[in-house]
Order: sequence, then C-alpha cells, then structure tokens
Amino acid sequence: MKISLIDPLIVDNKIIENHKKKIEDLGHEFEYFEKSASSDDEIIERLKDSDVAIITNNKFSKKVIDNTNLKLIDVAFTGFNHVDIEACNENDIIVENASGYSDDSVAELVIGLTISLMRKFDQNKKNMFEDESFNLLGQIIRGKTVGIIGTGKIGIRVIELFKAFGANILAYSRSEKEKAKNLGAKYVSLDELLKNSDIVSIHLPQNEKTLGFIGKNELDLMKDKAILINCARGPIVDNDYLAKLLNEDKLRAGIDVFDMEPPLEADYPLRNAKNVLLTNHVGFFTKEAMDIRCEIVFDNLYKFLEGKIVNKVN
Repeated sequence: MKISLIDPLIVDNKIIENHKKKIEDLGHEFEYFEKSASSDDEIIERLKDSDVAIITNNKFSKKVIDNTNLKLIDVAFTGFNHVDIEACNENDIIVENASGYSDDSVAELVIGLTISLMRKFDQNKKNMFEDESFNLLGQIIRGKTVGIIGTGKIGIRVIELFKAFGANILAYSRSEKEKAKNLGAKYVSLDELLKNSDIVSIHLPQNEKTLGFIGKNELDLMKDKAILINCARGPIVDNDYLAKLLNEDKLRAGIDVFDMEPPLEADYPLRNAKNVLLTNHVGFFTKEAMDIRCEIVFDNLYKFLEGKIVNKVN
C-alpha cells in the first residue's frame, strides 16, 4: 500500500522518519509533505496513487474523495466534520480519528480563559500602559457553580480541574457518566444548568443535532454576568446573539472556536464585542498534544495494515 501524510503533524522530523522506515520495512510505501496543499487539485495530485491519506483539520471535500482510490482516511484530529463523510461512505472509505489526544490541552485552556476573565486580564492593558484607573476587582473559582455541557472525555477532564479549584459542578449530557457523578457532578436539565451556573463550559461535538444548540433562548437563561466558555465548536453557539449580550454587559465569554477558522472577518460580531477573550482555535495546540496525536494516528495506521479497524467514525 501507499500511505501519504499530506499535512504536517508538527512533531520532530525524526519521529516521522522513524515511522517512514518502519512502514517501508513492512513492505509499504510512505510519502509525506511538510506543507499542506493549497487546493483540492493539489490534494488530488498528492493522493493519485495512495491507498491511505493521513490528514489534519483542513477541508477534505467530495471532489477530492471522488477523485482518489483511498481505502482509509486517518484524521489527525478529534473532529471530522471537515471530511465529507457521505462521500466517504459512497466510496467505501474508512475514516478514523485521533480522539483523546488533546483532552488535557483543551481542558487547561478552559481553566485559563476562565481565570483570565474572572481576574479581568482583558482590561488590564489600560491600567498598565494607558495610565487609566479601572476597578479590576476579580473573582475566584472556589465556591462557584460550573455547568459542563457534554461529559465526554474532555468534559470529564474539565470537571476534574474545576473540582480541584473547589467549584460545584452541574452537568448536562445525552448519557450520564458514572465517573462524572463520582467526581461530584450533579446531572440536571439544560435549562436548570444554564439558570444556575456562574460559569458554563461547552464540550459537545458538532453535528446536525448540536448546530445552534446554545441559541437565543438558552443564552437568555444564563445568569447576569455569567461566563460562557466555548472550546468545542463555534457553530454550536449562536455567536451573533452572544455578541449582543456581551455588548449589553449581560454575559462574559472566552471563545476559542468560531463559525469559521481565523482570521476572523472584520465585521464578525465576536471580533468586535465587549467582555470577551478570543483565542485562535489553539485549544488542541500544545507540544504534548501533537506528540500524542502522532502516536494515535500511526497506531491507527499500523492496526489498519494488520487488518484491524480502530477509532472508526463512519
């Protein structure tokens, strides 16, 4: 088989070279590219003789899928909504992902954004460099009620960290997890969670059921001056309405994900909103996460070459 790594995995090149040798020793061909392709046509050219594509989070369209002879798409990412799954199914292509590689990285960013908002880091520049005097009286996490929407692996890790700070945890999810309960989380309805939480953190996948899941009605339920953290997927939240509430001083927010990948358009509402800290989709992006991701992706590949399917998402 020919395996093509068409996007950089952002690990030491020696790691990739070691995998290349191992794959070739197994009797297969391995090719990798140090820069992502700039167009569908370039991706198609890279994959013209390939059986396996290893990709990251760049769009993988129906046009690409229909013009290749792939057997496996090995996605070096947790989310896979950038891959046309319907086209993969039509072409009998297996899609696997790297779920779990960035659990700690995302969870720690949630805490970082929360503390930054509670200690008003976003307003500190004026006091320090512009000779202004603002009342930057902060808050602490201990004793606050934190609502976790989605208690998968990342949601559970976020619960663990907030509990370490002394927070009370409310949770909402399709299915209740014993591990969350053992950590002291109390499962409640979504409305109850939103009404009673000082901090709300979203940890849902993006799919047809979760698009706009936190809309006007849900945002209006939140407590005055509550904090909303979204390090999951941007379209889960009605970001236009969220920006309106931020500008009215009703909510605060820490946002790592948007309706599109950064750079944000000049008129994008969250870009110009008050009471918000923005990060450019970096929740997953740590050295440790990149190393773990690489391990998972190549483990997926080796098992596939042995005839075993793991982490299948379609």
